Amino acid sequence: MSYAETPAVPPGIPPGGLDDALLKVLFAQTAVGLFVLDPQLRLVRANSLVEGVGTEGYIGLRFTEAFRLDDPDGSEQLLKRVLAGEGPVRDHLVRGRFRHTPGDRVFLVSAYRLDGPDGPGGTGLGLLSAVVDVTERERARARESALAAVRDAVGGSLDVAATCRAFIDALVPGFADLAVVEVVDEVLRGADPSVGPLPPDTPLRRAASGRCEAVERDEVIRGHPVGGTRRLPPRTPYALAAADLRPRLVPLTAETPWLDADPDGSRALAETGAHTLVVVPLTLRGAVLGLLSLYRCGAAEPFDEEDVSLAGTAATRAALAIDNARRYEREHVIASTVQRRLLPQAERHQAAVETAHVLLPGRDSGCWFDTIALSGARTALVVGGVAGEGLQSAIAMGQLRTVIQALAGLDLEPEEVLARLKETADRLADERAALPPSDSLQGEELRAGCVYGVYDPFTRTCTVARAGHPAPLVVGPDGRAVPLDVPEGAGLFDTDGALFAPATVTLEEGSVLAFCSAELLADERAEERITRTLAHPGRSLQQLGDDIVYALPDDTRSAGAALLLARTGTVSEHRVATWDLAQDRTTPATARLLVRDRLQGWGLDEDTVDSTELIVSELVTNAVRYGTPPLRLRLLLDTTLTCEVHDGSTASPHLRHARTVDEGGRGLFIVSSLAAHWGARHGPDGKVLWTEQDLPGAGTTR
Repeated sequence: MSYAETPAVPPGIPPGGLDDALLKVLFAQTAVGLFVLDPQLRLVRANSLVEGVGTEGYIGLRFTEAFRLDDPDGSEQLLKRVLAGEGPVRDHLVRGRFRHTPGDRVFLVSAYRLDGPDGPGGTGLGLLSAVVDVTERERARARESALAAVRDAVGGSLDVAATCRAFIDALVPGFADLAVVEVVDEVLRGADPSVGPLPPDTPLRRAASGRCEAVERDEVIRGHPVGGTRRLPPRTPYALAAADLRPRLVPLTAETPWLDADPDGSRALAETGAHTLVVVPLTLRGAVLGLLSLYRCGAAEPFDEEDVSLAGTAATRAALAIDNARRYEREHVIASTVQRRLLPQAERHQAAVETAHVLLPGRDSGCWFDTIALSGARTALVVGGVAGEGLQSAIAMGQLRTVIQALAGLDLEPEEVLARLKETADRLADERAALPPSDSLQGEELRAGCVYGVYDPFTRTCTVARAGHPAPLVVGPDGRAVPLDVPEGAGLFDTDGALFAPATVTLEEGSVLAFCSAELLADERAEERITRTLAHPGRSLQQLGDDIVYALPDDTRSAGAALLLARTGTVSEHRVATWDLAQDRTTPATARLLVRDRLQGWGLDEDTVDSTELIVSELVTNAVRYGTPPLRLRLLLDTTLTCEVHDGSTASPHLRHARTVDEGGRGLFIVSSLAAHWGARHGPDGKVLWTEQDLPGAGTTR
């Protein structure tokens, strides 16, 4: 219909009567607030949007004054654009409050231009604005959003502090202006929560707190920051909620009587402008884990009973997540304790290798390291790990570490040690697969890796083999990386039956080897970062290990890792004596004389000299009688006295108990009685029989 046309009027109705009747009904009966604004955006006609407030309370006011909008300038600019003919505004959400009533409200505003007789292109007569109070709808939507945020955010972490932090972030600022989660201190330490009510004077630790930007202070209760503890003041809503396990909705005013029992809290609440408190106990199956305190401040709408119901639902969700995190934390503490008890408790002295280690606590409780003294002043260096978290990973780690220590004592080559270790791992996997289907371990996959290296100070070589584990990094004394290409073998629990292949590298004295668990080499720049850190020969190994940790990415440190560093050396020539002997019947007597002379030169006591003479005599006699050339005798003085006799035969003697009438068979029995340890090791050019004797006043390496 054009503006030049005259609308048809039913018979019997005077001109303009229909419009007047329509306007009268709209302004008198509709539940929507209708406001007519003049070109200056002042109200010239209005209906009553709020019960008890007449239209005279609005006439003559500017629209933004009538509703006291949070963003008056933005709303006024929007209305001016409508008045200028840029089109209507429909369902624009604004926040404010009524001029004559307290409390924040949410309005849905629509605005339409009132055209004059000259049509849309002419001067506008004003605006018609429709205002709908959607406060309750938005509150319901906000509650649903807050509860959805709690469901999405809470429960994804097995860390109590992170769980509480996520809980606070889900509630602030959408649902509360201030929020505090306090957890019973013993629960945070992994203890089982006690069935309520909470005993008086139970310490609660603030696990998380949050505030909206409108609140200046971050602490709701002064003197109790995050991480601090407090005991609930008696005769307060906090103590009552912890006693009867029921939530509380508490108005806060200057005359609130219970604030006298909590003066610090009273001052802080006054400074933040908090006017309503909801305190909800965090309970699970009748046990109390802590308290949730929610506050609304300033001009925010006070909490109501529906808000209390939502807070209770959210608190139940949070209590379940906190309890899950607590259970995990307790298991993690137990697993970490077991891991620590199964690992070396102190650095062990090695004849020609300086070592240091760093063990990072974290989720991974299955990583281990070891240094094992071998015969001939050699040292075995081991790092391994069982994938997974918890007590079972720590137990599997302890089993593998015990086996590898036993295998190392057999003087096997690194690849043989790993092959036999894998046989043990296969048996462990079979045992787990045979568990009843109801056992939770039955379906858990076992994965583990290990790297095993042996350093020989006399040849200055390090032989390494690995099973599903990163190879060690080597840096020479000049700071340059030394290449060590170790073929990767299958993991210890893999079904692949391929053999392990070793790699041998000759090292200069003062070289540093870094045996790292896989977590330390997770990113592509890790090797470069570690080798660059190790290129500082003037720093101690412990300092180098700490420097490597300092440079780690943050996410690496939370996983847990093991690092073993070794600096190579040689045995002092003043503590070693070596003789090439003839394959002759008189050689045992010659060996006894050589040994006595050298041991007396080292200042050893007569009992040790006599015992060593007898040991050497038996070993050399055995080599002359049953072995083949070349024949070599070596003495090594360290914290123990080591005797080694080498010959070219690969046949090993065995210990047996001679009968009374036997003429032989007593030699190795005598040796085993005099020595603390003895054994045989084989190489490409024959075998070595060796013994170790404890020295008076000296510690042992085994």
